[in-house]
Amino acid sequence: MSVSDKRLRVAILGTRGIPARYGGFETFAEQLSVRLVTRGFDVTVYAEADGIPPPDQTYRGVRVRYRRRPRWGPASVIAYDCACLWDARRGYDLVYMLGYGAAWACWWPRVWGTPVWINVDGLEWARSKWSAPARWYLRLMEWVATRTATRLIADAEAIAQRFRQRYPHGAPCTTIAYGAHLVEPTQVSPAPLAAWGLMPGQYALVVARPEPENHVLEIVQGYLQHPGDWPLIVVGDVSGETPYQRRLLALQSERIRFIGAVYDPVQLTALRAHAAVYLHGHSVGGTNPSLLESMACGSLIIAHDNPFNREVAGAGAEYFDGPAALARALLALRHLAPALAQRRRRWVQGVVRRRYDWDRVADAYVHLIHRQLGRAGTAR
Repeated sequence: MSVSDKRLRVAILGTRGIPARYGGFETFAEQLSVRLVTRGFDVTVYAEADGIPPPDQTYRGVRVRYRRRPRWGPASVIAYDCACLWDARRGYDLVYMLGYGAAWACWWPRVWGTPVWINVDGLEWARSKWSAPARWYLRLMEWVATRTATRLIADAEAIAQRFRQRYPHGAPCTTIAYGAHLVEPTQVSPAPLAAWGLMPGQYALVVARPEPENHVLEIVQGYLQHPGDWPLIVVGDVSGETPYQRRLLALQSERIRFIGAVYDPVQLTALRAHAAVYLHGHSVGGTNPSLLESMACGSLIIAHDNPFNREVAGAGAEYFDGPAALARALLALRHLAPALAQRRRRWVQGVVRRRYDWDRVADAYVHLIHRQLGRAGTAR
């Protein structure tokens, strides 16, 4: 094999593993890795193991390599990421770390001459679930990532601009979007809705972790101000473990229904495809997967008013900054002419087709990898 024909070796770290069963990073790792393989790359995705790591496995041409995740509470994720970084310090042309919680350890591959990219994934330190020391640590790691990475990757231009402005002397930051699969709602069976007694087009939907920065409480309050009869279905683990969750549960009724977490993709797609409106309150991330997936289903969308959501949904959504604004937006959609509603549904699907198609995302990564590494896999 000539140098120019060498298969570039890419390691993707920072996920629980593939196939995806958990969250956005896992879905991203699966969708990107299998496409890189079809484009001639040798790809390894690191995955969690509870005990002794099993032998490497293969999933759709991708090597899945297991490392043990210790049970150290909040520090277990960082320990797991460090174990993966140490294992990946040699033998790859590029190490791609998803998230910056272990940014300090990203030096290890670089000591062995391996370039490291870090996906910065929004304002992680701003999430309310973290304690004050954890927020301080994550804020520090954000800065460290700009020093240890060869390149930073953001999935939204608003995030990339923030890094360029705040850390002008740090690693370059490139925007490459997240992706989604287009869904034709008329081809999605409504049968899964029966599990919750729902009828197509006669409920509103929220899919979010019950945390203040996702504005679930404001959504519920605004929905209650809107004079309608359809239920608001909240997908997320609202168990009452936190004061915020208890405030949510106090508003539970036939009209406000918390159905818990839903991981089954068939059920989630049915809920999205047949909702009358999708309400999106996320405010600290970049391109949110749940928003994209609802757009891919052609949903009517009301989103929290922030630069990240406006970058993704643009003119295809209504926006709110509090309960009263949400109630007004719901009323506006209620009186939207059917032809205009259909035009808006097709518009958001067109945005996904043009900007958030997984094959386009993969092609952008291929271009950037070749630009930085060259066909021979030597850093430039």
